Amino acid sequence: MREQLINLAYLVASILFILCLRGLSSPEQGKRGIFLGELGMLIAVVATLFKAEIISYQWIVAGLLIGALIGTAISARLPMTKMPERIAFSHAFGGLATSLVGIAEFRRHMLGEELSRLETGALGFEVFLGALTFTGSLMAFGKLQGFISGAPITYKGQNFTNIGAFLATLGLIAYQVAVPDAPLWMFFLVLATGLVLGITAVLPIGGADMPVVISLLNSYAGLAACATGFALGSNILIISGALDGSSGLLLSLLMSKAMNRSFANVVFGAFGTGGGTAALTAGGPAKGYNEATIEDAAAVLAASQNVIIVPGYGMAVSQAQHAVRDLAAALEKKGVDVKYAIHPVAGRMPGHMNVLLAEANVPYDVLYDLDMINDDFGRTDCVIVVGANDVVNPGAKTDKQSPIFGMPVFNVELSRSVIVLKRSMNTGFSGVDNELFYLPNTMMVLGDAKKTLIALFQAVKGDGH
Repeated sequence: MREQLINLAYLVASILFILCLRGLSSPEQGKRGIFLGELGMLIAVVATLFKAEIISYQWIVAGLLIGALIGTAISARLPMTKMPERIAFSHAFGGLATSLVGIAEFRRHMLGEELSRLETGALGFEVFLGALTFTGSLMAFGKLQGFISGAPITYKGQNFTNIGAFLATLGLIAYQVAVPDAPLWMFFLVLATGLVLGITAVLPIGGADMPVVISLLNSYAGLAACATGFALGSNILIISGALDGSSGLLLSLLMSKAMNRSFANVVFGAFGTGGGTAALTAGGPAKGYNEATIEDAAAVLAASQNVIIVPGYGMAVSQAQHAVRDLAAALEKKGVDVKYAIHPVAGRMPGHMNVLLAEANVPYDVLYDLDMINDDFGRTDCVIVVGANDVVNPGAKTDKQSPIFGMPVFNVELSRSVIVLKRSMNTGFSGVDNELFYLPNTMMVLGDAKKTLIALFQAVKGDGH
């Protein structure tokens, strides 16, 4: 009876996980989806604690308490702008936990417990993918946090070496499945290769592709959990891991499509330099641009009837989402129609801009994706670009030599006026200079985006300038 109740609880948890993913497909249902996922995980954990195999709860309770305290302490002090780094960090320890479970199961085999061929193969994939996720996520965290350069760190023959190591590892796992008495060193070589590949596979990927990398590592973590389920005979781990792995892979593919690049090009292309300086004209200094003051920008906004705000990673860096909302509210109070244009790969994780704007209580019904709003730019009086770069670069549509050529971008240049808020004239993560900055209808207001937005808000309200 107890086993039947546990399986029933697992079934309920699995349904809740599916409903969670369904809810996360829509901003309006996102919070509900998260709640259902949390409820499903709680049910799964509680049900697992009643399994007959558990003979002592001392270490389990200690782990729950320590983990809960650390997680609460980190999350309570974590600003929403650091959510990409937090997700990468969490993936790392999820991968580590999976590898440790695999090592523990293999140790039981060393002590005399026989493993089936299915369990042997599952353990191999579990340890390999878990180790790769651990070190790969740490590399992604380092790039996002700035501990490691956002530029691609490449070396000669990197793709050949990585692919060769990956195929060799699959061969080692296959040999262990085929030969039950395979040497023990093969198992630990699989573990070591996973740790190394996590480093060598992520370091060559530039900052421009970090959102895809985070999503892909999430997929690896899910597949590792699925393999753990086969190794332990746990249906709930198989189902939840499969859901996590498949959804992460699909998201990675969709984001690659949003950048008009093949998935292989993202993984092996070493694209994105982490930001450079403005491009030079042939044999001369940097191209000229129209630098404007707060007063100039405020005058343009005062004469506008409709405004589109395009947020980017610069908004996250300066934590300007609340200032953006205040400026939009001040404009709306004066009868201006305000919309937000959200690019699918803006920021450093999927939905990064949506998360930040939701934190600032920006209504969902004024957020528009690229397909919904791109035709509106030609009928717009003013566009405010807040820290966005590559997603508003007209060169992606015209310059066939550009690495971002073909990437769908906003038609910002078609609006009557463009106000770009940037800290400097440095390029974005792709390292490509932005043609938008030098157009006659563009004014550059350089400086911290949050301070600039606050000054614009005061000017629009009439309290300051």
